[in-house]
Amino acid sequence: MPTVPRRRRSPEEVQAAAPVTGPKKVLLAAPRGYCAGVDRAVIAVEKALEHYGPPVYVRKQIVHNVHVVSSLEEQGAIFVEETDEVPEGALVIFSAHGVSPAVVQSAEDRGLRTIDATCPLVTKVHKEAVRFAKEDYDILLIGHEGHEEVEGTAGEAPEHIQIINGPHEVDKVTVRYPEKTIWLSQTTLSVDETMETVRLLKDRFPTLQDPPSDDICYATTNRQVAIKKIAPQADLVIVVGSANSSNSVRLVEVALEYGAKSSYRVDFANEVDESWFEGVATVGVTSGASVPEVLVKDVLRLLADYGYGEVQEVVTAEEDLLFSLPKELRATLKKAGDVTRALGGRGNRPTS
Repeated sequence: MPTVPRRRRSPEEVQAAAPVTGPKKVLLAAPRGYCAGVDRAVIAVEKALEHYGPPVYVRKQIVHNVHVVSSLEEQGAIFVEETDEVPEGALVIFSAHGVSPAVVQSAEDRGLRTIDATCPLVTKVHKEAVRFAKEDYDILLIGHEGHEEVEGTAGEAPEHIQIINGPHEVDKVTVRYPEKTIWLSQTTLSVDETMETVRLLKDRFPTLQDPPSDDICYATTNRQVAIKKIAPQADLVIVVGSANSSNSVRLVEVALEYGAKSSYRVDFANEVDESWFEGVATVGVTSGASVPEVLVKDVLRLLADYGYGEVQEVVTAEEDLLFSLPKELRATLKKAGDVTRALGGRGNRPTS
């Protein structure tokens, strides 16, 4: 775990710098942390290492979390940027964020064995893109250009898809046939910002069609709803998650937008700056959808050291979604008689 090269001030020093009036407490968001798609993808790498042995190659980070990636590297996973870095004939796993058909073809051309750990909810958006492209629609893909998920979706029909990074780009959009135009979205966006983009698009193109079903991931939505409930009561919100995790970054923004006095993102508890506690009575805590619970527990232990020992869980939804492991891996597990983990989903994974 990274170290912080400084002396951390004691709880007494922090209290003296800015006294806190009233009881200290933590509001802990639920749901938080791992979603079903992330759990499935991480299990896929672990099971591949167990049954095929290291090294197992993974294109891009399997999920956007530095702790998860480093833990899998210790077990023998090798993360690469592109398939041409994988030795011919080796095993490569596609990350939870999905890949374009060009990446799949590249792997085939190199004779690579593949396991597709793309989240099923991302796969749904890919299928929507393919379907509407075949029907000659203009597709407006709301998402962050350069994000792996957006690259994969756009790669399904590049001649039909325009990427829109947010409301500020709506004025630049041009379409051939407004009556045959549909919007899709990256699954990990801010719900509010996405719908504002859609509203502005519909102002310009009143016949713009909605996707057949909500593209934004249930886990992204649920985590944002939970932090919206906590934020107005919080002097400080700490979001556990990595900088390249879109949904974790959004949680910080949502917390501030909905009333938190301050909000910060950390990968690890030792990145928390104790100066954040000055004058703070209520701390909100949550984590992104690719964050293991052990990292949240570390933050809660640190908070307890500074007097925030009372933890109230704020529950806004229950998640029990499960996904089957990738079909390529299921066949191997069945042949080996391994029935220990056939599904990925919330509530089925150790949290410590």
